[in-house]
Amino acid sequence: MPSATNKMNKTGNRFRAALMSAAAASLALSLTGCGSLDTTAPSAARNQAAATAQTARFGTVDCRQAKCVALTFDAGPSEHSARLLDILEEKQVPATFFLLGKRHIEKYPDLVGRMADEGHEVASHTWDHKILTKLTPEEIREELERPNREIERLTGQRPTLMRPPQGRTNDTVHDICRELGMAEVLWSVTAKDYKTNDSALIQKRVLDQVSRDGIILLHDLYDGTVPAVPGIIDALKARGYVFVTVPQLLAPGKAEPGKVYR
Repeated sequence: MPSATNKMNKTGNRFRAALMSAAAASLALSLTGCGSLDTTAPSAARNQAAATAQTARFGTVDCRQAKCVALTFDAGPSEHSARLLDILEEKQVPATFFLLGKRHIEKYPDLVGRMADEGHEVASHTWDHKILTKLTPEEIREELERPNREIERLTGQRPTLMRPPQGRTNDTVHDICRELGMAEVLWSVTAKDYKTNDSALIQKRVLDQVSRDGIILLHDLYDGTVPAVPGIIDALKARGYVFVTVPQLLAPGKAEPGKVYR
């Protein structure tokens, strides 16, 4: 027959296990509350998927093995985008473009098609760069649907990724993105190139921050950004980095609609 001491030990163990479970649940709730944003890292997306490599125009890259980094450009196309595409072609580097609709896709439709044709990922940065968290659900849906329609018309592919202006998002945005089949992509490296036209400073800021699985935020509409790109590419290649698009960075995982990646 079990002794009273053994029974007490078992009861104590069960009690401690219950406390640990409750603490874990409380921590999970706090991480996903109003004060923080629940995001998924590229490595987590890869680990959740089957072990297969991604093949693209720029070659086969397995970011579980390679030291990958993703160049992303917001708020184009612009007058500088053609030069940027020339640089990326010369360096054999893919990028992800989060495009604006009004005054950008409207003005440079040929560049949208060129981005897709040359193997880059074409995604959405909304139609008019409105802060989505300040809009009604209907307005959010229109800000996302309108560039999607135009990008699909120009490239034959409907975007599956979007970047919210200023990175501002909330549960309503997540829900509408899920409904539209889109994932949100933030960033881990920013040069704040919207505050300076100093190309050397832009390059330094990127190189100071970047690490494996980095998602680099740049804007190809500012005068100082595109001239900084060759130096950024050369320096990161010298450090052993491989450039990929955001979908390649997540592969063999896939961006899930309604989720936020950073």
